[in-house]
Amino acid sequence: MDIDKVRAFMAGHARLLDRRRFELLAGTGTPEATLAALEGYRNADGGYGWGLEPDLRSPESQPGAALHAFEVFEEAPSPRAAQLCDWLETVTRPDGGLPFALPLTVPAATAPWWRDADTTTSSLQITAVTAAAAWRAAARDGAVGGHPWLARATAYCLEAIAALKEQPHAYVLAFAVRFLDTRPEHADLLDKLAAFIPPDGELRVEGGTEEEKLRPLDFSPYPDLPSRRLFAKEAVAADLDRLAALQQEDGGWTVDYATVSPAGALEWRGATTVHAIDVLRRNGRI
Repeated sequence: MDIDKVRAFMAGHARLLDRRRFELLAGTGTPEATLAALEGYRNADGGYGWGLEPDLRSPESQPGAALHAFEVFEEAPSPRAAQLCDWLETVTRPDGGLPFALPLTVPAATAPWWRDADTTTSSLQITAVTAAAAWRAAARDGAVGGHPWLARATAYCLEAIAALKEQPHAYVLAFAVRFLDTRPEHADLLDKLAAFIPPDGELRVEGGTEEEKLRPLDFSPYPDLPSRRLFAKEAVAADLDRLAALQQEDGGWTVDYATVSPAGALEWRGATTVHAIDVLRRNGRI
């Protein structure tokens, strides 16, 4: 892996937000600059849109974009995080869950799973991953941790996970595991989900591309997570080797899932490169 090539890739290919996030990871950036880049995706209602989720190009605020905003707030705390919780409270379903997506005002260039989503029922997939990101941000922001939206979303996720009886979709499973990593007091539910994970930690994504799989690092990216106990050390080490080897000749990483628009495909590469560097660094590979 060549970190100098990463810098060159980010300069030539990545959107400003991911360049700022990479600088923050590298110790050369500031939280203020990163938050300023995020601000361009914010709407007046307190939510985020405008392609912050690269495959959802519509400008209105969406739960899928809230997830990515919380990822930034984990790195750079801001009062905007609690304001985002305020907005999420306004779109939460009566049972405490979030819909997978809200109606689009501009459907062009948006992936069909967002465009054709059921906007009237709660989705464990999007609620779990958004609540997980919010809890990680809450580690540095008490206003998020004490927000009533997060309490409602957490209760919904715990109930929905406890009710699972059949093999869930790969992303539902992975995001439920990520959520439970933020709630270690519910180790029994993590044990329940372990029964759905194959011994090698690899799970094909139904409806995805031919190569699309989730692997140990997709479930448990960092070494200090409760979910690490679900995977053999050898499986995690092999997945770290795989991730490091995925650096492309131009210095960046790419994705194995379907992308929709030219802008989204390129933006995913910048975001994925930041994530890869973060995972490798936290696992002692950088």
